Amino acid sequence: MPKRKTKARRPARPKARKKASSGGKLPKEAVTRMVVLRAREGQELLLEAELRALIGPSRKEEGCLTFDLHASVEQPGSYLLHEVWASREAHTEHLHTLHYLRWDARKDALVTFRDGTFWKQIA
Repeated sequence: MPKRKTKARRPARPKARKKASSGGKLPKEAVTRMVVLRAREGQELLLEAELRALIGPSRKEEGCLTFDLHASVEQPGSYLLHEVWASREAHTEHLHTLHYLRWDARKDALVTFRDGTFWKQIA
């Protein structure tokens, strides 16, 4: 009788926090925040550095599903923050974190235009 081949077992992967993905359905209470920012003349690099500094700590927050930074291809010095939060309350908690408060204290010196809107996934 031939021996059975056994499959090698893969090591268990650590559980990852559920992240928003394109095409995936978000939790019912989730909100998407889109923020467009334009740097003051001569402040482009500093603005980008300040925005990059928000990414790591924000992504570690309990209610953060996505926190991504995009740079405009057509308008240098313009940035888009694409944030997805588990709820509006989770975003409100974000506004009280040390990394956000640090950003909030510096943003007016760096930004000439800022527009933020909340969105809800419908399909």
